[in-house]
Amino acid sequence: MSKLRILYVASEINPFLQTSQVADLVRRLPQAMQERGMEIRILVPRFGLINERKNRLHEVVRLSGINISVGDEEKPLIIKVASIPNAKLQVYFIDNEDYFHRKFVFHDKENKFYEDNDERAIFFCKGVIETVRKLGWAPDIVHCNDWMTSLIPMYLKTTYKKDPIFKNTKTVFTVYDSKFSHKFGNDLLNKVKMMDIEDSMLAPLESGDFVGFIKTGIQYADAVIKSETVFKNGLNTLFNELSDNEKVNIIDIEKDENCEESYYNLYNELAG
Repeated sequence: MSKLRILYVASEINPFLQTSQVADLVRRLPQAMQERGMEIRILVPRFGLINERKNRLHEVVRLSGINISVGDEEKPLIIKVASIPNAKLQVYFIDNEDYFHRKFVFHDKENKFYEDNDERAIFFCKGVIETVRKLGWAPDIVHCNDWMTSLIPMYLKTTYKKDPIFKNTKTVFTVYDSKFSHKFGNDLLNKVKMMDIEDSMLAPLESGDFVGFIKTGIQYADAVIKSETVFKNGLNTLFNELSDNEKVNIIDIEKDENCEESYYNLYNELAG
């Protein structure tokens, strides 16, 4: 039996960047799955807080050079890579000078939410998919973590559904307590839209807010996981509504000593 291939996509990972619980889970899970015999890839944004020299990031020239469209603009995609200390794991970093060369993550020094965080998320999601295509590495599972990755399940179920790399790929989407109050502009839907995406498919994003992104991820993922802190921001109402929908596979995985085993079983079940 061939090794199960798991792609982890997240906004951050220890030890390169940690601003939330996302970083810890995405550090722990891939290693646990690799130790159970799975083949792992990890992709995160190269936010400006990440010190390239200290963390020994270097550009992967063969993967860089693609242009990613965001609305009417095209932005060059740069791919960098680094190894996690004391682990046999590499992390690929999605980079672009306009979007990620800032000394902050989602808020500026005055704690104002960046107006172009929607474009940064779109660029990241598209960049992840194009990088995996260029790697020629077909994942069985793509595990998306947090709102910034929420468009990937939709893109894989629409624009890329006939791509040989993703034809058998299943997606997992984990929702975290990372709510923001900002509302993006009316051009959000046009920026998100790609080939084979009907206007009706983007209905959850019409709100232009955090919940819109979360609903989009939930709608297209094959399994949805609630992180422990998800109820702090009133998202329990959203999940209560969705739990009545038979098409939405919502899973509670408790943060206990056996949670790695639960994820391992989930991946195998989805990959079938």
